[in-house]
Amino acid sequence: MTTIGMCFPRTWPAALVTDVARRLDAGGADELWIIEDCFYTAGPTLSAAALSVTERLTVGLGILPAVARTAAVTAMEIATLCALAPGRFLPGIGHGVQEWMGQMGVRPKSPLTALDEVTVAVTRLLAGETVSMDGKTVYLDNVKLDAPPAEAPPILLGVRGPKSLALAGRVGGGIVLAEPASPSYVRASVENAGSPEGFVVAAFSAFCVRTDRQAAYEWTAPWLAGLLEEKNPALPALPFYDDLVRRYDELGVPGLVSMPTDWWLELGPIGTLDDAATHLDALEAAGVHHVGLFPDPEVEHGLPQLEHVLALANR
Repeated sequence: MTTIGMCFPRTWPAALVTDVARRLDAGGADELWIIEDCFYTAGPTLSAAALSVTERLTVGLGILPAVARTAAVTAMEIATLCALAPGRFLPGIGHGVQEWMGQMGVRPKSPLTALDEVTVAVTRLLAGETVSMDGKTVYLDNVKLDAPPAEAPPILLGVRGPKSLALAGRVGGGIVLAEPASPSYVRASVENAGSPEGFVVAAFSAFCVRTDRQAAYEWTAPWLAGLLEEKNPALPALPFYDDLVRRYDELGVPGLVSMPTDWWLELGPIGTLDDAATHLDALEAAGVHHVGLFPDPEVEHGLPQLEHVLALANR
């Protein structure tokens, strides 16, 4: 069964995380997904805060950039969060935005090699091994965690490209797919990963529920236009992608607002509450285990969506 949660956007004030976590926990939602992007708020800190004020909520972290911390420190962070709330933490690691990695002076020559080495090192450290590595990015000399988790969580890789997805299938425990993670994109991503047994799939879904379906479309269409302009890599998996591009080129944002309801249902949990539920059912059928509903990045618009998250989690 797919578990339903909410993402905590990078733009929301850090102090709000405990209130959001408590409300999700008390209201019956399954998860809270913390977003770490440079140079906003730190994921492990927010995760610790959320875990410390909840009883049953799982907290996912999407994602820790592989080279922003050393592999040993990343493993320490994950092990500590697992100790705070055993069985309630899901870690994600990814390439990170390479421009940001360059700003910090840690941009690797090969992001793929770096992610490979970090994932392998962190996985082995969390398993309690003594690890020595002399790689392109990771160097470890007889490093062993003092308190590895009794049961290590799967390392989910936040990746997009075919080579990175294939890497996730080889060395990761699953994937975190950034929004817009349509059912079509999920299936294609799992296939690119090699469909390994026990592979965990988490998906972030751009979330907008309104009483009036048209109002939700009008609110979300400019966001979709931005994805089309930047040639978001998740969009070509849509079965109607070519028609979508043509429609936008000819009609602009109004053409997106008026596109068929079936297109919106494939794209995300956007429209009425029933529309959102239909989309979640499609994600479950596509093999998604965890859904992080991603609200508006502006608190005044996004926070009221929490009540809709609870309604969907309890449906």
